[in-house]
Amino acid sequence: MDIFIFIVSMAALIYGADFIIEQSEKIALHYKISSFVIGATLVALGTSLPEMAVSMSASIKGSGDIAVANVIGSTIFNISLVLGVVFLIAKNVKPTRDLFAKDSAWSLFPIFAFILMGIDGEINFVDGLLFLALMAGYLMFLISSNAMEEIDEDIAKEKFAWGKTALLLAVGFIFVVVGADFAIDSASNIARSFGISEWVIGLFLIAFGTSLPELTISIKSALNNNTDLAIGNIIGSNVANFTMVLGLSSLINPLNVDLSANLFDITAAVIASVMLVFITANKLYNKSAGIALMVILALVVQNSLA
Repeated sequence: MDIFIFIVSMAALIYGADFIIEQSEKIALHYKISSFVIGATLVALGTSLPEMAVSMSASIKGSGDIAVANVIGSTIFNISLVLGVVFLIAKNVKPTRDLFAKDSAWSLFPIFAFILMGIDGEINFVDGLLFLALMAGYLMFLISSNAMEEIDEDIAKEKFAWGKTALLLAVGFIFVVVGADFAIDSASNIARSFGISEWVIGLFLIAFGTSLPELTISIKSALNNNTDLAIGNIIGSNVANFTMVLGLSSLINPLNVDLSANLFDITAAVIASVMLVFITANKLYNKSAGIALMVILALVVQNSLA
């Protein structure tokens, strides 16, 4: 039964991603907003809803370590798995936006802020407010740097109707979020049936499961040659995971952070973020970069299962 639920939930993720991508492109075209900015804001915030739901629920229940592990794990998966897959399957990854000059630093700011906040062993209410301020700064930056870089001629011919677009966008987000939720539960049950520990399920499967929306949407975008939206979704989701997810979770209850105990995972997240900057700086949007990112993922999986 769990296998059937997992298959159905994955189908919901795929169909939901289709709705979100198409309607987001329509909004971008109508308001002359670039695909990257739409991916880094509307789509990124939408695909971060599973992380937000899991982490805020964990904070309410006093399990702050799960909230923090979820964000760290999601950051690793978003870059190593999602971006790695995009580079491996996309035929021609040529972002029209200068990602290194405009955006790559935003993959580092949140995680560096997290490390500084976690040195004292806790992310408290004030830290949460600072995270939210960082998110506000990111949104201001995106608005100021917006420019239309490309136009999809097929979508351009369609008449824009806010009512229909908003409805389909909402349906897409519901499919993605609910699909991710059921995928997590079913995958966890399957893992338990094979005797995998609760710790590995929490650190590995939950982070992977909440990254499924980003994975699905980015893959569909890459196959449609809309790599700006795909990469914008990754960078925006990582910023949202730290600033919005941890920020709001720490407003509910202080989150305990043990940097030494979780050194491997945090270091892996930092290395993956630095690799993203290096890739954008040298425009290494190719299968070789995808393989290098997958190596990071393999090391994280190996450590989790050790």
